[in-house]
Amino acid sequence: MKELGEVRFLGIVTKSDEISRIKISPEYCEGTHMLEEFSHAIIFYWFHLRDDSADRGTLRVVPKRHLGAPEVGVFAARSPSRPNPIGFCVVEVIGVDGCEILVKGLDAVEGTPIIDIKLTSYQLIRYHNFFCFLYRFL
Repeated sequence: MKELGEVRFLGIVTKSDEISRIKISPEYCEGTHMLEEFSHAIIFYWFHLRDDSADRGTLRVVPKRHLGAPEVGVFAARSPSRPNPIGFCVVEVIGVDGCEILVKGLDAVEGTPIIDIKLTSYQLIRYHNFFCFLYRFL
């Protein structure tokens, strides 16, 4: 398979706490315009602490958060060890101050590179979850 594409880091997590801070690089700062008008966003980030050949070669895992869970393929788990170490998290947008975004609920450590931010809303999340639930019974 031909490898194409380039991932650009847009910013970095500068504080990881109940309220986390994301510092957006100056060249991408304009992309935060009006973000504070929305309740939630999806933050895509790079698992930089798992970006090595061993972790990127992982294809089977035992989910650690589920005691007694069977071994599964990495695409059936939320493991940070995977061929492309990309994580994502739905967060509540608290505010935007210049090139800094304040969010609640970010599951990433300080120093984590941010690769994208996509808008969502609580209503869209509920709508999506509802239809995913219904789909199980079709």
